[in-house]
Amino acid sequence: MVVVTEIRREVLTLPAARLGPDNPLPPLRPLDEVHRIDDRERDDMPRDMARQIGLEPLRSLLPERVRDGYGRTREPMSLDALVIENDRLRATVLPGLGGRVASLLHLPTGRELLYRNPVFQPADFALNGAWYAGGIEWNIGATGHTALSCAPLHAARVPAPDGGEMLRLWEWERLRDLPFQVDLWLPDGSDFLFVGVRVRNPHEHPVPAYWWSNIAVPEDVRVLVPAEEAWLPHFVGGTPLGHEGRLRRVPVPAYDGIDRTYPLNSRYAADYFYEVPDGRRRWIAAPAADGHGLVQTSTDVLRGRKLFVWGSGPGGRRWQDWLTEPGTGGYCEIQAGLARTQLEHVRLEPESEVSWLEAYGPLDTPREGEWTEVVRAAEERLAAVLPRRRVEEAYAAWKPYADTEPGERLATGSGWGALEVLRADWKLPGTPFPESTLGEDQAPWAELLRTGSLPEPRRVRPPHPTLVAPHWRDMLETAPATPHTEYHLGVAQWHAGDRAQAVRSWERALPLAPSQWPLLRCLGVADQESGHLERAADRYAEAFEDMCRERRDDGESWTAAVAALGRETLQALLRARRTADARAVWERLLPAVRRRGRFRLLEAELLLAEGRRAEALAVFGPDLEVADLREGDDVLGRLWARLTDEPLPARLDFRMRPDLP
Repeated sequence: MVVVTEIRREVLTLPAARLGPDNPLPPLRPLDEVHRIDDRERDDMPRDMARQIGLEPLRSLLPERVRDGYGRTREPMSLDALVIENDRLRATVLPGLGGRVASLLHLPTGRELLYRNPVFQPADFALNGAWYAGGIEWNIGATGHTALSCAPLHAARVPAPDGGEMLRLWEWERLRDLPFQVDLWLPDGSDFLFVGVRVRNPHEHPVPAYWWSNIAVPEDVRVLVPAEEAWLPHFVGGTPLGHEGRLRRVPVPAYDGIDRTYPLNSRYAADYFYEVPDGRRRWIAAPAADGHGLVQTSTDVLRGRKLFVWGSGPGGRRWQDWLTEPGTGGYCEIQAGLARTQLEHVRLEPESEVSWLEAYGPLDTPREGEWTEVVRAAEERLAAVLPRRRVEEAYAAWKPYADTEPGERLATGSGWGALEVLRADWKLPGTPFPESTLGEDQAPWAELLRTGSLPEPRRVRPPHPTLVAPHWRDMLETAPATPHTEYHLGVAQWHAGDRAQAVRSWERALPLAPSQWPLLRCLGVADQESGHLERAADRYAEAFEDMCRERRDDGESWTAAVAALGRETLQALLRARRTADARAVWERLLPAVRRRGRFRLLEAELLLAEGRRAEALAVFGPDLEVADLREGDDVLGRLWARLTDEPLPARLDFRMRPDLP
C-alpha cells in the first residue's frame, strides 16, 4: 500500500493580539480558583471520586509566571503551523501555541469539524493567564486550562505504525514536573485522526496527574454521550469556580424541565460531567441539525466526558464575542479526561506512566428523538465507522512506537525539560530534551547545578524565574548565601509553605542587595497575607521607588516590570486608604501603561477614593476594554455598582452565574 499521509509546514495568518512579555513578579499568592467540595458532599460520591477530589489540588502557580502582557489590538500575524493530511482529513496544529489543533477539516465534504476561531485573542482563562478559544487543546497539570496554553512545544516527525509518519508534540509540564507527549497519526484513507497520549512520572514519588482534551465545536449542536446522569458543580464565592461548593447529580438529558444537551437551552455557563457507566464505550458527539458533526472516542483509560456551555444569557454571549469575533457564531466544548470530573487528580505512581489513544472524526447520526434511542443509534453508527476493537488495535499498534526517537525537528519548545534531564540524568525514550535547548532562563540554574553557586546577574534587570521543586530548593539552601540566592531561596521556601523562613531569607538579603525592589515586593506580599496592610503599603511604596531609580530603559522587559509592580503598589496603597501616595505612584506610570484597561479600572478606584465620583464613572466609557479580565471575575460589575444605581451596560456584563449581582 502506498501511504499518502503528509506532514508539512504552513503559515496561518490571522488577526491576532500579541502575547507580550510575561509578568516578571513571582506569583506568590494562592490560586484564585482552588476548587473545594464540602466534605459532607463526599459521602454520596463513588469512593474513587471522593478520594481523587482530595488529592493534592494545586495551590500555587510557581515555578510558572503569569502571562498578562497581551492586549486587544489585533493585527494580521503569521503563525507557524504544522499540517497532517491524508485524502480524508486535514489537521492544522499550532506548535507554538500549546500544540492546539486549530482546524480539523473533512475533505470529502469540506466540513470543518471543530469550532475554528477566526482570530487569535488571548484572555485570562489559563492557570497562568493567557489562553485562547477554539480547536482541540491538551490540558495537563491541574484543574483549569494548562499553563502551556500559549507556550511552544517541541515537535517532530516520527514513524507511524502503518509505515507512514506521525506528528509528535512533547514538553515538560512544570507545575507537576511531568514530561508528556501527544502523537497525531492519520492512517491513509482514514476518516479518523488518532492521537496517542503518554504522561510519565520519572520521579521516585507519586505525583497527582491531570488531563483533559478540550474540543471546541459550534454551539448549535446537540451533545450525545452514553450517560443517563451528570455531575453538575455549583460553587459560591469570589469566582465561578471559587470557594466551598457542592456537586449535584442531575439526570441527562433534561432536568428542571429543560433538555440541557442543547447548549443554548442553558441560560448560564455550566459544566456537565457525564457519568458514563463502567464497561460502556467512551465517546461524545456533537451533531448539528442535519445530523453531521464531530465524534471523539478513546480507549477506556480516558474515562471522563464533559460538556461546557456558555449559555444563552447576556454574560455568556458577551464572553463569546470577547473571545472570538462578533457575528461569527458561538461555541461550546465537549471534553474527555482521566477522571469523572475536573475537580479530581489521579495518582501516578513512581517511575510509571499513563497512556491512551483518542480518535476524532465525522459522525452522521440523527440527534432528535427519545434520548436512549438517539444515543443507541449514534453508538451503532460509531461502531459501524470505527469499531471499538479498531481503537484498541490502533492503541496496541501505536504503543511500541511511543519510544521511537523523533526524526526531523519541526518546532522547538522550552529548555526546562533539558534542565531536569541534565539534573537527574533521566532516560526518556521518544521525548528527548537535548542540552542545546537550554536558554537564558535556564542558564543560572545550569550553573548552580555545575558549580553549586547561583551566579549573580550580569546586568541590572528584573530577576529571572525561580525554580521551587524540593531538589532545587535543597541546592539553594547549600549555595553561598548571596542576596541574589537568598531572594530565590525565599521564593522556593514560600512555595513550600515555610513562610516564616522565606521572610527571614528576604530580610537577610535586604541590607546587601544591590537591587532591593524584588525583595521588598516579596515582603509586601508576605505582610498582606498576614494582615499587616499598612506595613505592606510601606514595603510596596519603597519597592516602587527603588525600581524607578533602578530601571535602565523603557524596553519591554522593564515596562512589564514597572507595570506589574505599579499595579500591585496601587492596590496595596488603596487597600490601606493611602490615596495621596497612590496618586503619586499613578503619576509615575508610563502613559501607555495608564491607558491599559486594568489600569483604567485602578484609576476609577483612585478617583472614587478621592471623592471624584463623576470622573470615576467617566472611565467606563465605550472604549474601556480590560484585556486581562479573569474568567468569572465581576470586578466591572462590582465597581460599577459602587458608582451608580444604573443597570450594568451590556458591553460590561460578563456575569456567568445567576447568583452574581
